[in-house]
Amino acid sequence: MRRDQEGPQLDVRIIASSKVFKTNKGGKTASWSILVVVGDNKGMVGIGHGKARGIPDAISKAEEVARKSMFRVELIGTTIPHEIRSTAGAATVVLKPASPGTGVKAGSALRHCLEAAGVHDVLAKCLGSRNPTNIAHATVKAFRTLRSPEQIAARRGADVNSLVPWLKKARKEEADNA
Repeated sequence: MRRDQEGPQLDVRIIASSKVFKTNKGGKTASWSILVVVGDNKGMVGIGHGKARGIPDAISKAEEVARKSMFRVELIGTTIPHEIRSTAGAATVVLKPASPGTGVKAGSALRHCLEAAGVHDVLAKCLGSRNPTNIAHATVKAFRTLRSPEQIAARRGADVNSLVPWLKKARKEEADNA
């Protein structure tokens, strides 16, 4: 879903929605709880949670929170730089880089997060709980811990080409496509 606004065009995807109730003296009050992921499909992604009496209001609140929490995901071409494992609650997410043309091999909330971030080639697996909220938070946590080969090489004090010999070719292809 694309939103028509002045700023950059962002991909907004609803991950989870649930009707929640609050018990008052006079009875129950219903409201909607929505989890949304927002991305530009080019490496920027954010996640937000919104709650309101109506669905459109809850979506707009969640979208606003997600826009404020957007951050850059380290990518090499259309995939992630290295394998990563992340946990949130009882949900564990495993992400592995894949060669071009593989596609996004993932399900449910994990797929929404990967596609919003602009990852087009990745192998992913959800372990443990299948709760979409925890899977989305584990995916975002994994995105935040990704490091580029240049960052890892600088931290180790090593040459990038000795760590990842294919990186020079991948960066050249990235520049040609841009």
